[in-house]
Amino acid sequence: MSDSLQVTDLVAGYSKTPVLDGISFSIQPGEFVALLGPSGCGKTTLLQVLAGFLKPASGSLVTNTTDITNLPPEHRNMAMVFQSYALWPHMTVFQNIAYALKLRKKSQAEIEQKVSEVLELVNLTGYEHRPVTGLSGGQRQRIALARALAVEPSILLLDEPLSNLDARVRASVRHEIKSLQKKLGFTAIMVTHDQEEAMSMADKVIILNQGKIEQAGSPESLYCSPASAFVADFMGAENKLTGTVYHKQDKDWLKLDHCDAPLPVPYTSASSYEGRVDVYFRSNEVSLAPEANTADQGFPAEAIVLQRSYMGQGYRHSIKLGDATCIVDHDKALDEQSLVQINLPPEALHIYPARENSAIAG
Repeated sequence: MSDSLQVTDLVAGYSKTPVLDGISFSIQPGEFVALLGPSGCGKTTLLQVLAGFLKPASGSLVTNTTDITNLPPEHRNMAMVFQSYALWPHMTVFQNIAYALKLRKKSQAEIEQKVSEVLELVNLTGYEHRPVTGLSGGQRQRIALARALAVEPSILLLDEPLSNLDARVRASVRHEIKSLQKKLGFTAIMVTHDQEEAMSMADKVIILNQGKIEQAGSPESLYCSPASAFVADFMGAENKLTGTVYHKQDKDWLKLDHCDAPLPVPYTSASSYEGRVDVYFRSNEVSLAPEANTADQGFPAEAIVLQRSYMGQGYRHSIKLGDATCIVDHDKALDEQSLVQINLPPEALHIYPARENSAIAG
């Protein structure tokens, strides 16, 4: 069983300090949604409001057709997996999972059957009588997940569930959570600050910034068509250049600072901009070549290699392009302090009005 969720004009905070400012979004039954954003943007506060741990100042929460805005946590048919696991250290694995079932007045036979079922789901059959203090981080996270699944929630809330795990274990548990969600069909809402985590697990990503929603949509739409400079930067287009967009001969043209020639602006979203712009791009979507080589069609410019580091499948170079320092990936190592040519394909560029000149031409 899974529920839909409709959040409307949600305002919430602590004491008199507002954190969420008019949040609205909807989630379909069985959808996996990631709440993504930097520290302090309101992700965990939103999750606490959804769980019923924090009362909103205004706005509404509706699951299916039931208004749950003022319902206590135990009446929301939700379960939460905490970042810190929140397991009882003096209890065994069985006792931790069984605790919530006992509160729901389940019989001993029902409890034993359900504990056995969820341990099998998380691949920890046989761990019933082990103390949780003797488990690894990955095993503790699986027990926390099993405890949440035991109460058969229609919506599962996950508060940065993988942040305490090392990279190898994190990848494994990430896959297991997504597989269980698909198998059991529950709605999932996960808080994370990790772009890769959100992209690989979620059907929908909601990016928060300073208590507001910057953009919501599929991982592909946010990655390929970020709606703002903040989203572009947060989704990995961390390199920033400046330039000018102008209209000439029935076309919009972009002239990047420190690049030799203008090219037609490829994006419909940039067609309403005129004047100074900020231009963002990802390190793996542009190319470098020794200065003597000819660059492909795009924005060619000379740059100086400042540093390089080996990344396993290639090299990451820090380069100086005019007044800007950029990070660019290349399959071969280029000498530090050497003169190179950077090629910026128009389709790799995300263009926004410059912050000092954010007016959009009519």
